[in-house]
Amino acid sequence: MQHSNSGIVTQSLVALARCVRFYSRLSVPKLPFEDDPHGAPDFRVVPRVLPFAGVLINLPAALAFWGAGALGMSGLLSAALAVTVAILVTGAMAEDGLSDVADGFGGGHTIERRLEIMADSRLGAYGAAAMVMALIIRVMALGDLADLSGLVSGVTALVAVGAVSRVAGLLPLVFLPSARPGGKSASVGRPTAMTISVALILTIIIGAALLFLGGFHARGIALALILSLLASFPMIALAQRMIGGQTGDVAGATQQVAEVVFFVTLLVA
Repeated sequence: MQHSNSGIVTQSLVALARCVRFYSRLSVPKLPFEDDPHGAPDFRVVPRVLPFAGVLINLPAALAFWGAGALGMSGLLSAALAVTVAILVTGAMAEDGLSDVADGFGGGHTIERRLEIMADSRLGAYGAAAMVMALIIRVMALGDLADLSGLVSGVTALVAVGAVSRVAGLLPLVFLPSARPGGKSASVGRPTAMTISVALILTIIIGAALLFLGGFHARGIALALILSLLASFPMIALAQRMIGGQTGDVAGATQQVAEVVFFVTLLVA
């Protein structure tokens, strides 16, 4: 039994390290019991640790937000600095997905053409508008949240959304087939029902605990968690209609939508 528990802990640590490497540019050293530190996470299994990886990935942004607020900066400026740090940490991976999806879905008239536009590295008007507006909403909602509820509330919201939005971004992989059989999302595997169930339960527990510590009301906590996760389903339906499945860009766009819904819901609630 002890050997079995040790094996589970070891596998979880490896999965956590791979998730952090996959979703961010944070430097994670090779673990002593890790065979390949450059291996992609197997999304059939490891998303159960994704909520913890999301928390770790958003910690630098939360620290920047805290530091800016402690220096007396406004909520809006603190939020802008925090979002900037978050983009640097992740390499704008999800933001790039959102812009690609907006360009492809907005500019293509066939599935093939939409996928072709999404694979193009050039940024179009739809993509630029979607990315800019998402950034503005995130910064303003987080800034207003800090001004209304306090610095600690903003910090806990930033950390919590790291877990919630990334698990929401997994849901297209669960409910849709890959639109590109040879694409990145196809290569990482499809989460099993058990894996996504564990990920969702952990996300709700972690998110609720963090927001409770931030002083949010129970109703606001419940609404933010539920609506941000449910926000993935309109994206799933749209991707099914537009390209007949999901891609890594769809997952990134879904993460961005979930984050926007999370912050706005907390602010309104």
